[in-house]
Amino acid sequence: MLIYKILSALLEYPDQELVDNLPSIQKLLDESVDADAEEKESLRQFMTWLGNGDLTELQASYVKTFDMTPEHSLHLTHHLFGDDNDRNRGPALIDLGELYKDYGVKSVTNELPDYLPLILEFVAMLDEDEGRVFLSDAIKVLTVLTNNLNKAQSPYAPLLSIVKSRATPACIAA
Repeated sequence: MLIYKILSALLEYPDQELVDNLPSIQKLLDESVDADAEEKESLRQFMTWLGNGDLTELQASYVKTFDMTPEHSLHLTHHLFGDDNDRNRGPALIDLGELYKDYGVKSVTNELPDYLPLILEFVAMLDEDEGRVFLSDAIKVLTVLTNNLNKAQSPYAPLLSIVKSRATPACIAA
């Protein structure tokens, strides 16, 4: 589903290529049928913020937000196990990596398999129900991460809100 590819791209470290591709991403979003009007508006506002920012400042903000603040880590198992509990985190990362392999996904990144943009790339390959079920396994972590970003008034918070809302089982979301 296209919405997950867009979210994945926007949650990556901002570089010149991303900024240069914002008009194309916006066009894909406008044409997307798998995002509702509220999601599209949140993404438009985020892309406007990104497009109007100074690249060096955007990069510094990203590092401060996601790399220097553990409560905002995009590595989801960090929120469950922390960095110090390799005994539990390691097997979870291995299991996730094996799941990707089962689906024929070959990682072309140096990121761990629990990195949210990588997870969103994977979810983009699934149908809507499979994606919602897969993400629902991480609903507690996504809720904590979304709340932390909202408290920090991060411009990335609306992106996580979209992911979290899509992770909510349909029976609860209705």
